[in-house]
Amino acid sequence: MEPSQKAALFRTLHQKGNPLVLYNIWDAGSAKAVADAGALALATGSASVAAAQGFADGEKIPLELVCEIVSRIVSATDLPVSMDFEGGYASAPDDITKNVSRLVQTGAVGLNFEDQIIGQSGLYAAQTQCERIKAVRAASQELFINCRTDLFLKEPNRKNHKNLIEEAVTRARMYHVAGADCFFAPGLVDVDLISMLCKAVEIPVNIMKTPDTPENGVLSELGVSRISYGPFSYGALMATLSTRFQSL
Repeated sequence: MEPSQKAALFRTLHQKGNPLVLYNIWDAGSAKAVADAGALALATGSASVAAAQGFADGEKIPLELVCEIVSRIVSATDLPVSMDFEGGYASAPDDITKNVSRLVQTGAVGLNFEDQIIGQSGLYAAQTQCERIKAVRAASQELFINCRTDLFLKEPNRKNHKNLIEEAVTRARMYHVAGADCFFAPGLVDVDLISMLCKAVEIPVNIMKTPDTPENGVLSELGVSRISYGPFSYGALMATLSTRFQSL
């Protein structure tokens, strides 16, 4: 299947109320295992990719190595592949476009692009992030851009999440205009707030499955279009590996 066909297929898989489930992978081996189990598409998780190579999360793993890993994943399966591109490995729009162009050459048809400032505690201003999203789009018109907000992850007190939902909706709408295809809100677990977000924005909404997140069937009923597992798939497998060794 050609990259353009994979990109078109990946886009159609994001359906409100019938979410695409992505059990995030980190190398060619995990990609093949998940693909063989019946996955419709594949997506990496930045923390998992980094950890599997001995790096910390937060763009600590070199971009060249990440692109090599993604190339190997793409070669291992015919499924659409999306990469967690974190903050684009750059701040300036021109540099982001160059880096995304390198990603496109791997055969990946989608990416996650987050609004937190890597290495700092805050987020980019919404308008600044929109310029960065435009820079991602400038590298490819076919690429599926999953724009992530770290609003909820940065606020550990979930009682305060209701105070952030208005900003999240504003960012989602602005990111959509700038070129986003999907809006990712990791850390958001409240049923009412997830429902509110899904109803308020036009583009698909991605929710990360954590131990506290509602079950997938509930997320589907709330209007979620994409469910991902982030680093939890890697963590679960590493825990199993450790447990099996200890039982020897």
